[in-house]
Amino acid sequence: MTQPIAAGSLAGKRALVTGSSRGIGADTISYFANAGADVVVNFRNKAPRAEKLATQLRELGVRALVQGADLTDPESLAAMFAEVQREFGGLDILVLNASGGMESGMAEDYALKLNRDAQLAVLDAALPLLGEGSRVVFVTSHQAHFIRTTPTMPEYEPVALSKRAGEDALRERIPALAERGIEFVVVSGDMIEGTVTATLLERANPGAIEERRESAGKLYNVSEFAAEVALAAVEPVPADNTRLIGDTSSFNA
Repeated sequence: MTQPIAAGSLAGKRALVTGSSRGIGADTISYFANAGADVVVNFRNKAPRAEKLATQLRELGVRALVQGADLTDPESLAAMFAEVQREFGGLDILVLNASGGMESGMAEDYALKLNRDAQLAVLDAALPLLGEGSRVVFVTSHQAHFIRTTPTMPEYEPVALSKRAGEDALRERIPALAERGIEFVVVSGDMIEGTVTATLLERANPGAIEERRESAGKLYNVSEFAAEVALAAVEPVPADNTRLIGDTSSFNA
């Protein structure tokens, strides 16, 4: 795991990454902590894993707050951000990483509720804590970002459409965020090896990951992509508010 952000460069900053008890979220929040930021480890239902990660991060000399929340529940969100306000006084970095929709046993509209509605709800709940110069990062995939022009696997299409709906809804907020001095950037990556989504896709469509790997030439792993997400929180925002990570030659803009 190569640290993408210089040690100490985020000292005094406060960062929250949704869905940060595992995977891309956990590595992203770890990069922030290694750069000196105080961090909020958010989880939905894996408290022991979140607590273990926070304990490791505290050994770096930063504050690590553990907050469980159901992002689709307004009361749960309000409680989380009230605690962040109480402990940290505000936020400088908000990474909208948590997503889903391929889990079994969920309602038909769950993907849209989580990937669009909940993303807006998290942003709205966080706004009072985000001051001038803060940054919001939305994490998505090429399969979702380009879904309007490039078809994806049928098994993933409902999730991709819901993720793109979330991205579009967040982009509509850019002018209002800019008025408050808050920057916004979308990070879109190709299929990421080792993620829950990739595992579920492979289960539904055996060979899908290998096929995409051959087409792209390389797929990022979790820590590599998380490093790009972390950089998106500190490097200048591109003119189109979008950072594309990995091969895009198979996608139509």
